[in-house]
Amino acid sequence: MSIAVLSDIHGNLDALRAVLADMDALGVAGAVSLGDVIGYGPDPEACLALLRERGIPTVMGNHEHAMLRESHKRWFNPQSRAAVEITETLIGPDTREALRTLPTSLVRGGARFVHGYPPDNLHLYLHAVSDERLGQTLAQMAEEVCFVGHTHDLAWIRWDNGHLTRGTLAPGVLALDPGCRYLLNVGSVGQPRDDFDTTAKYVLHDPAARRCEVRRVAYDARPVAARMLAQGVPETFIRRLGSGR
Repeated sequence: MSIAVLSDIHGNLDALRAVLADMDALGVAGAVSLGDVIGYGPDPEACLALLRERGIPTVMGNHEHAMLRESHKRWFNPQSRAAVEITETLIGPDTREALRTLPTSLVRGGARFVHGYPPDNLHLYLHAVSDERLGQTLAQMAEEVCFVGHTHDLAWIRWDNGHLTRGTLAPGVLALDPGCRYLLNVGSVGQPRDDFDTTAKYVLHDPAARRCEVRRVAYDARPVAARMLAQGVPETFIRRLGSGR
């Protein structure tokens, strides 16, 4: 049975609904969110509520972490911090308390799920990690597969008996070789940053068949972009939606 892996929804309810509709059409019932459900986009509360309604667990991302304490904002550049401060005005105290309960990692079906880097780092970007550290991490990892988000990119890293290789997680199916360990970066549902492809992206993982499939889902981002503009979100995050601005 396949499980959907979603990441970096970033308050984009339209993109999330499109992904959930795609999952429903495929008959996919299980899913995990890799965090950053909020931030940038105009509907953080609604995105969190929809995940709860669908029974989709989520780990904590750095944008959720930023809601919990002023000092947690130090990781953000000025533009991202401006977006974080807008998000703070869009969530209520009950939601803020609920965010405190989010785990920093999950293990499901023999795979690990974390926002940034295993085992439970919220802030470390996968592309910032040296090959030496990657090898050490994968060699020591209890699970064969770890899914990460945070970068908004699609990528895979494989550890095969001391040999490290990496590549882009392209459309279609990636076979997971027996005896190897993988870090899989699943892209972004609601705030794309990969090769000007503005579709909403998520990954289907079939642990029994040892395969992953990238799903790209088109949707109309113009209403989302208009609301972000009205809220004062920096335009760099609006342009990433490919809405014509």
